[in-house]
Amino acid sequence: MFNPAFPGAQLTGDWTVHLRLIETTDLHLHLLPYDYYADRPMPGFGLTSAARLIEQARAEAPNALLFDNGDFLQGTPMGDFMAFERGLREGDLHPVMAAMNVLGYDALTLGNHEFNYGLDFLMKTLAGAACPAVSANLLSGPEGRGGKPLVRPYVLLDRVLVDGCGRLHPCRVGVIGFAPPQVVDWDRHMLDGRLWAQDILAAARRWLPEMRAAGAEVIVALAHTGIGPVRHSEGMENAVLPLARLEGIDALMSGHSHLLFPSPVFSSVPDVEIQTGTIAGKPVVMGGCWGAHIGLIDLVMTREGGEWQVLGSRSETRALPAGAAPGKAEPAHPPGTGASLPERVASAVNEGHQATLAAIRRPVGHTPQPLHSFFAHLGTCAALTLVSEAQRAFVTERLTDPELRALPVLSAAAPFKSGGRSGASGYTDVPAGALALRHIADLYTFPNAIAALRVTGAEVLEWLERSAATFNRIRPGTSDTLLRNPDVPGYNFEVIDALDVTYDLSQPARYDPQGALIDWHAHRVAQALFRGQPLDPMAEFILCTNSYRASGAGCFAGAVRRKLVLGGENLVRDILRQHVARQGTVGIRPRGSLGFTPLPATAALFETSPAARACLSEIAAFAPQERGLTRAGFLRLRVDLSGTP
Repeated sequence: MFNPAFPGAQLTGDWTVHLRLIETTDLHLHLLPYDYYADRPMPGFGLTSAARLIEQARAEAPNALLFDNGDFLQGTPMGDFMAFERGLREGDLHPVMAAMNVLGYDALTLGNHEFNYGLDFLMKTLAGAACPAVSANLLSGPEGRGGKPLVRPYVLLDRVLVDGCGRLHPCRVGVIGFAPPQVVDWDRHMLDGRLWAQDILAAARRWLPEMRAAGAEVIVALAHTGIGPVRHSEGMENAVLPLARLEGIDALMSGHSHLLFPSPVFSSVPDVEIQTGTIAGKPVVMGGCWGAHIGLIDLVMTREGGEWQVLGSRSETRALPAGAAPGKAEPAHPPGTGASLPERVASAVNEGHQATLAAIRRPVGHTPQPLHSFFAHLGTCAALTLVSEAQRAFVTERLTDPELRALPVLSAAAPFKSGGRSGASGYTDVPAGALALRHIADLYTFPNAIAALRVTGAEVLEWLERSAATFNRIRPGTSDTLLRNPDVPGYNFEVIDALDVTYDLSQPARYDPQGALIDWHAHRVAQALFRGQPLDPMAEFILCTNSYRASGAGCFAGAVRRKLVLGGENLVRDILRQHVARQGTVGIRPRGSLGFTPLPATAALFETSPAARACLSEIAAFAPQERGLTRAGFLRLRVDLSGTP
């Protein structure tokens, strides 16, 4: 029977059908509720936790389809272990595919992080999927030379749906997928000449008519793209709004930005109806990340004149209730009958989980001091200094051209784990003592390769201005403005080692959160010193960075291919591990600093991990005052900006 609790129940009749679409998105290989970086359980996260929600959602609806919206392959040390240590032979089953096969997904699409380990590894992973993978805008081969779709652009699912009175109706559901076109830039060092991407809307216009001609009666878009600008622009990364306005799509499942939709966060966006979860009248959902939520779209449909019509819809996201028992990190039963769905998922991935634990616990070195990112945005972060030192040492050793060797070497690093959308536990937090592989992964979470650019001092200054977009403008004399702009993720706040930088936060931002220049006259960099002297805009430097940044991600000045002087496939994380192993006990000596222009009688609110309480002495210059915990669990501090250097 039709679920009377469904908001569209008033539209139902003898011949109406309730079709529920269920989404997971941005799992980032969080299969179990386990934090590999901290080596402890992480309740409420992981695909086993989502499995409980999926099981419940299916039980409420007579007809349900389950989809994954991409970014499932990378994000925890298990991903690196599978890609770089164990590998996949022909016929091997990746743990994420084992888990998805147990859950019975109907289709999945590809996100940008599926390509972090290379095209060959991805295709071996997909070979184990029991459901089809779809992506309409990713094409194999060199750009501009035609090329066939990397995977199916779409799939037609023939299903038999039951109506409110138990009658059966055939329905052909078309499922099409999209990925951010930037994927070919972000992993260019592995994909160049092997993959290219079309604009999302161009690909949709190319394939939607063919899907209808092939008999698709309802079309679902699995769009690994976020809710961004209203107007379409060629190659846009976050294309949900223009995609929702496109004729031919009946329901849109989105992701990529790790947010929830419907949510009041988007209440001011044009054509958004939060109550029903529609954009431009079309049902849309975005199910967060890491398996903490699922997304649901409920459709009420009827078949008239041989065609299916959507009478109404409702979108929502769900999470486990507070205090609910999560899926176990280890199975309670051996594989077989009698276990619950979450337990069967846990059993399917348990061997990979145990092997990952053994790998991440291997010792590497020793640190005499804690390494954390609690105060990275206040200019105090030994963890970033260590990463920068490792990058600089590696690049310096490999520059063979005398002209390049004569240039000063700077090193840029960003606090990948610094709260934000990752939550109050999403910080690097390595205690003093033995360093294991899990700590190296905590210090550098992404599988980026090393890169070095030849840049000018002027470009370095613009790089710093781009980083300064992470801060809100602070009005002198105020005390309750949040220091950080929540729209700027930690990975776009770059600290350049060997420079002494002072930001004036009373000035407007020169760049917006996406890296677009918005104010030619604005300058937040009040001072940038190199070796005690003002940075010369005409001077040249070698800037150590990573493949993601060097490919243009984040829109940082000078990050273009013609500036690249060192690249390759050496992962920064491996470079860091080798650097630590050579030192044995790491000695961290900051070569630069980051501070703010003093603003009289001014303070700001700074949010960090509650674990930062034990380290407040490190930011004594800011006279931090605790202001309790936020609803999201962050420790809120009031920091004094009147006398910082």
